Amino acid sequence: MKRTLVFSHSAPVLVMAMSLIGGTARAQDNNCANLPDYATLKPALVSAVAAEASGLHNQMWATIVDRDGVVCAVAYSGNSRGAQWPGSRVISAQKANTANAFSLDASSSSSGAGQPAGLALSTANLYAAVQPGGSLYGLQQSNPVDTTVAYGPPSLRYGQFNDPMVGKKIGGVNVFGGGLALYGANHVILGGLGVSGDTSCTDHDVAWRLRHSLGFDHMLANPSLNMAGVAGVSGDASHPDNIVYDIGDNGQSKGGFGHPSCLMPGDQTKLPPVIP
Repeated sequence: MKRTLVFSHSAPVLVMAMSLIGGTARAQDNNCANLPDYATLKPALVSAVAAEASGLHNQMWATIVDRDGVVCAVAYSGNSRGAQWPGSRVISAQKANTANAFSLDASSSSSGAGQPAGLALSTANLYAAVQPGGSLYGLQQSNPVDTTVAYGPPSLRYGQFNDPMVGKKIGGVNVFGGGLALYGANHVILGGLGVSGDTSCTDHDVAWRLRHSLGFDHMLANPSLNMAGVAGVSGDASHPDNIVYDIGDNGQSKGGFGHPSCLMPGDQTKLPPVIP
């Protein structure tokens, strides 16, 4: 028997509709619209690097991820992608992922009234805790980097608005300075920022200045609005997730969240306080 194939005129419309639905779903797979894009990150990073006097005076990489760890933007401060340590591109993404993955906001806290809500941990705060005998020993082996995302081609797009990592989950855990959680209005955590390319101490300071200039450090208490601040381990409410230099000659951190000092460390008293 001869069979005749009949194509409905509605088929192309159906295919188009399914494509649009799929495209919309993919566009909603991340929350990057709430965070700085490449065009905002790039000049802010250049300014933050220029303002920092510590460390090796290297150029830097920066990465932003959303709350689910999706990479939103990647940028570098130099004139070309080769002007920074190539390995620091992925490290900056690891730092962003780590700070986001191990920080909380007020909505996740059960603190009493007037008490700091949520807990922000910078990657610098994790150094001592992951050493043998530390309270978080082994953390650095969790949440591995997705290497297909980290090293996907083409290399010429690294650090551009269309970096191959953008729109994908990078993963990774990094436990030295340079990663900070991003807090929007009302102390809501929106993602993480990672900076790499110099000493780990300088990475932290540049990340701190960069987060502040972008306006994503809403962590300070606001008594007029009955809003508690976001807690940290630094002992300074105005710099809750700041790097802590309390590792003694015995190699132990007094508070358990310390970080080693570096070559020509920055002046922590000059870092701007977080905002309400």
